[in-house]
Amino acid sequence: MMAKSIKLHTLQLGVCYYPEHWSEELWKEDFERMREMNISAIRIGEFAWALFEPEEGVFEFELFDRALNAAHRYSLQVIMGTPTATPPAWLTHNYPEVLNAAADGTLYRHGMRRHYNYNSPKYREFCAIITREMAEHFKDHPAIIGWQLDNEFNCETNVFYAEADHVAFREWAKRKYGTLDALNRAWGTVVWSQTYTEWEQIHLPRPTVADSPNPHLALDEKRFISDSVIEFARIQADILREVAPNHWITTNGLFGHLDSHALTDELLDFFSYDSYPQFSTIFPSADENSLLDRKWSLNLSATRDISPNFCIMEQQAGPGGWVNRIDMPSPRPGQMRLWTYQSVLHGADLVLYFRWRTATVGTEIYWHGLNDYHNRPNRRVHEAEQVGREFAKIGDMIAGTTYKANIAILRDYDNEWDGEFDVWHGPLTARSTNAWFKRLQYRHIPVDYVSLSAIGADVAKLLRYQVLVYPHAAILSEETAALLKTYVERGGKLIFGARTGYKNIHGHCRMQPFPGPVAELCGITVEDFTLIKGTVKAPALRWTTSTGASQEAFAEAFNDILQVEDPTVEVLAEYASDYYAGRPALTRRKHGSGEAWYYGAAFSDQAVDNLLNLLALSSPISAWLQAPQQVEVGIREADDGSEHVFLLNYGADSALIGVKEDYTDLLGASIAEGSLELPAYGVAILVKSSASD
Repeated sequence: MMAKSIKLHTLQLGVCYYPEHWSEELWKEDFERMREMNISAIRIGEFAWALFEPEEGVFEFELFDRALNAAHRYSLQVIMGTPTATPPAWLTHNYPEVLNAAADGTLYRHGMRRHYNYNSPKYREFCAIITREMAEHFKDHPAIIGWQLDNEFNCETNVFYAEADHVAFREWAKRKYGTLDALNRAWGTVVWSQTYTEWEQIHLPRPTVADSPNPHLALDEKRFISDSVIEFARIQADILREVAPNHWITTNGLFGHLDSHALTDELLDFFSYDSYPQFSTIFPSADENSLLDRKWSLNLSATRDISPNFCIMEQQAGPGGWVNRIDMPSPRPGQMRLWTYQSVLHGADLVLYFRWRTATVGTEIYWHGLNDYHNRPNRRVHEAEQVGREFAKIGDMIAGTTYKANIAILRDYDNEWDGEFDVWHGPLTARSTNAWFKRLQYRHIPVDYVSLSAIGADVAKLLRYQVLVYPHAAILSEETAALLKTYVERGGKLIFGARTGYKNIHGHCRMQPFPGPVAELCGITVEDFTLIKGTVKAPALRWTTSTGASQEAFAEAFNDILQVEDPTVEVLAEYASDYYAGRPALTRRKHGSGEAWYYGAAFSDQAVDNLLNLLALSSPISAWLQAPQQVEVGIREADDGSEHVFLLNYGADSALIGVKEDYTDLLGASIAEGSLELPAYGVAILVKSSASD
């Protein structure tokens, strides 16, 4: 299936707005100012259930009718949210079975948001009613262009232990396995006398001694939660398709225990994301060379994999925080604009700031929007005005173009979910993904972040990339192994890391030499292995080739000691110390027109640098542009092959860019004598001069 994208002819700017929070006397001025700023879209309604249905079966839409009419008078397009993330007090009081619960059964009470469970029949019933009532009432309003389902599925919590969830899990397991014998085999219940003899014995993980549930049950729990979200969302999506077929449907987020690819493919017109890059800066990092807010581009890459062109439903517009948690400082001058273009570079064609004005009451009184409480102009408003002017100038050139990359880091939901519980492979993936992403960023090599869940058996989607990195695919099915083998046969270069292929789809360890179904492809087996932890130190790597191995590197976190099984295998590096000194650590085997690489450790920055040298990968702009490490370089490409090269300076000081004179900056900076100076947090978009004339 083709990935679903938002379809716009120009970049559009929007803002989240809550008419119920403000006096109607403010609406006119607010909407006038928005239009002056080139804001053309607002999102409303996602938290207003208590206003839409103040008591059971009584529906009142007048306030939002007036808000929609006012917005329409100023040519503002409206995204309407279904309000199911915040059930009203009458609902949770009268029907407590709709509430979510902790693993010990304690109910999460009214007073927050997202305190419901997806599987309550009563909650599904009420959600269907409010969705249908809203759809019927608003379907013909000329201001509305689309709907957002709920808000941030699985935010705040991504586990659910209400009684309705246990019941639904039992039915899910019946559908999945058919018989208890099949379930017992899949969950390995022969261990510790866990065998189930009646379906009523089946529950989601509950508190256990040492807080250690059956790992195969824990993996299925995540699959069940994802399916529950999709079933819950389907109720609303089906009603909206039926009643308001001329409106598009999306939802926002990128949270745990949800297959967002399946959600989008089955229910949405495109995916939306909420971008708060400052989350990457507020936690201390042992890495002095951390990417900080630039690392948020990895999240945006994951979003782009779902929808190549997408919507940012919430773009950070100020300092963020709740009264009792989350406290982020103010973006520095220029950073808000920088983060906006970070989203645009990675595929956003519609960007809505969160929010128009900072709330004066409630939990989010410190989650600042464009406007402060006093409603006077401030520097954030001025930055948004600048972005609005720039979108008006360049928007039709950028919208619809797509991010261009020749290398991809592979991921998949099964390993992510299994790795949450499994400390023998889970921590490796984030470590290695970060190392690859950082070194590619610093070398100005654009990279995609690709979920194999969206690939299916379509090898053509993989062959778009010269190189694929699949860091630690502990769970690796025979079908996926066959797909990857075909990719290599047809010319691709594929790089595996330690702990590859030793588990099947149920999380069982295979009774065959590691790396299981790709052992033959790689031409090696794993003879021995060890965690690198505590007093066990990471050995250095001794490179058996001088080509490109310019940095000292250590084999970190886990070591697979490799045994060469195929005489055509090249050993590119060996372990230099410990009892396995001299044994292979990095191998390469040619297969068909391509190559399969196996690295027996977690990837470090230095190891990735050496691998990039061995692969002879270089930046696509290296022949005509030189930029310092603090600048992110990315390319959005049009259907005709023309390119827009984004330069984003994440540094607190200016950056000097060397560039040939036949390029110009769409945002107006001059290129003098082959150089362009980007100010702190500055942005440039370069095109060939002939393309901009």
